[in-house]
Amino acid sequence: MTLATADLGALLQLLPVQRAALALLLAAIGLPVIGVVIVGLDIMPVRFAMMHVALLGIAVGLLTGLDPMLCALVACALAGAGVAPLARTPDGLSGAMGLLMSLAIAAALLVLAVSGVNASGAFALLWGSVLSVGTPDLVVLGVLAAVVPGLFWWRRRDIGLLLHDRELAECSGVPVRALTAALLVLVAIAVAGAIKLTGALLVDALTLLPALAARRLGRSLTSITCWAVGIGVAVNAAGFLLALWLDWPPGPVLVLTAGALVLAVHAIPERRISSWRAPASASLTSSH
Repeated sequence: MTLATADLGALLQLLPVQRAALALLLAAIGLPVIGVVIVGLDIMPVRFAMMHVALLGIAVGLLTGLDPMLCALVACALAGAGVAPLARTPDGLSGAMGLLMSLAIAAALLVLAVSGVNASGAFALLWGSVLSVGTPDLVVLGVLAAVVPGLFWWRRRDIGLLLHDRELAECSGVPVRALTAALLVLVAIAVAGAIKLTGALLVDALTLLPALAARRLGRSLTSITCWAVGIGVAVNAAGFLLALWLDWPPGPVLVLTAGALVLAVHAIPERRISSWRAPASASLTSSH
């Protein structure tokens, strides 16, 4: 045990490990808030759609010689803004994501096939590698850590109304279309930004899982969001340290750690029966 602790301490002195720890801390501040939005808007398929869009961006980057992750971020941001006009209703948004997913993966495979680019290199980026995080990745995560909570706090009443009832938000003067577009762009960029950390297939560990646990514990939109960030920080720290200690891949360990916490939280008996919509509406009263 002492030897393992000493090895862990030595690992924490390495620059790539310190960068990875900082990246996970920044991710834990911004990405769980994105998870709250995904759950609130009921757009679970968004992460799958953006995974395929990110693959298209990566393919274009490999073809043109540009930075693949930068191309993935731009592609996801444009896709998020592009589907916003189709998001008249939650059902319409889900359908748009399904269409986007199909078109993006088809275009990505076509680009890879026609250009002769090594497809394994493109797909390898989707598995993520938190220890290979660089300065540009930290900048993206840092911006998300500042912008996402900042936007939430600034427009928390409007966001609460939007998540509670779209029609009520429109009748209350909330700029629903503009706000939805902004949220979708942030969701898309966040998913793309998290790819480097856990890979697209495991991005739920940083976004949805903290939000799912938080909505069991919080009783208002604000408290749910605070719980999500706190859980994100705890899960990322515990999962990363455990992965280093056991010399296991960080991505799967983060997912399993977050999943175990979600199951543990849901094992706690509820004192009050409440739905996601109820906390959202309750937060509107508290924000006045």
